[in-house]
Amino acid sequence: MALIVQKYGGSSVANIERIENVANKVMEFRKRGDQVVVVLSAMSGETNRLIDLAKAIQQQPDPRELDMLLATGEQATVALLAMALKKRGQDARSYTGAQVRILTDNAYNKARIVNIDNGGMQGDLAVGRVVVVAGFQGVDEQGNITTLGRGGSDTTAVALAAALKADECQIYTDVDGVYTTDPRVVPEARRLDRITFEEMLELASLGSKVLQIRAVEFAGKYNVPLRVLSSMQDGPGTLISYEDVEMEDALISGIAFNRDEAQITVQGVPDQPGIAARILGPIGDANIEVDMILQNTSTDGSTADFTFTVQRNDYDKALALLEKHAGEMGAREVKGETRIAKLSLVGVGMRSHAGIASTMFSALAKEGINIRMISTSEIKISVVIDEKYLELGVRTLHSAFNLDQAPAA
Repeated sequence: MALIVQKYGGSSVANIERIENVANKVMEFRKRGDQVVVVLSAMSGETNRLIDLAKAIQQQPDPRELDMLLATGEQATVALLAMALKKRGQDARSYTGAQVRILTDNAYNKARIVNIDNGGMQGDLAVGRVVVVAGFQGVDEQGNITTLGRGGSDTTAVALAAALKADECQIYTDVDGVYTTDPRVVPEARRLDRITFEEMLELASLGSKVLQIRAVEFAGKYNVPLRVLSSMQDGPGTLISYEDVEMEDALISGIAFNRDEAQITVQGVPDQPGIAARILGPIGDANIEVDMILQNTSTDGSTADFTFTVQRNDYDKALALLEKHAGEMGAREVKGETRIAKLSLVGVGMRSHAGIASTMFSALAKEGINIRMISTSEIKISVVIDEKYLELGVRTLHSAFNLDQAPAA
């Protein structure tokens, strides 16, 4: 007998038929003797519908009242699933985040979990009940309902798994696992049997939409084994856990990419201490996140060009800020480019294998793909390229590293 926490996303509970399907899946685990806690999102599209209702009244909805409104989406699905389980003869009880006592800070719309009271859930599980919890929400010290931000149901599930010391946290989505890259770009992309927390964090931060970053961080911190599965078809999915010897055998686990990139270059600034802070200071003050950074010094060492990337929807704001401050920074010119994309290789095998960067650069060069910027970490290499070459670049690297072939047993 195992204790399993399962999370089902909006597409998995989009209508009554799919909620009944979730109930059938839960019953399979109960029949084999497992204890089950289920975390649900709102029905697909429901959160957007509620946001639209709020904006019809207030263009910038009051944060507290918006959380009160948004929390109703998950409240509906948990009650319906509990009914579906009871119809099948399985005792179940639904809870809001506040009723479970998922304690958060008071940052409305993006709250962080502080503590979870698992006493009530443990009591339900001990008498054979299925516990059904509303994802994405909690309550602060003053009793105000809070939400955890988009994708917060993943975080709820992992946090409950950690609090209950569950054997596994299963995230059910509309895909059957984590793939070497997006199968829509590379049809030969292969589902991974296993991947490390580190690799999944990198993939999530670099554009993979399978799991929310905060959920992976939480799972890694509390060593909660995560498994990504499909709610529409049976299969083993992908297990996300700590690194083992087998994982080191694979050079590259996956290729991530992100089209939501823009590049800004501040040309001809004085090459002196503090210039980077003077350039990025106004950007940080405007709450704009900077990703990759590159600085080139002129041949005489007197000036430098400073290039960095931001999310594309922050581009206009960032460019205007720097154009405003260009004179006081002593910059010759501020230039920008939005038709770029980021392409990244991720794999724990990079730690112990040389030559990965050269293979990557050679493969891209053979296709005439120019690299604008390069960033590396212990298990990642990212490059910025022209957006028009992105899909060709993904296919080229997928082939160059033989990612369509399973590692030798």
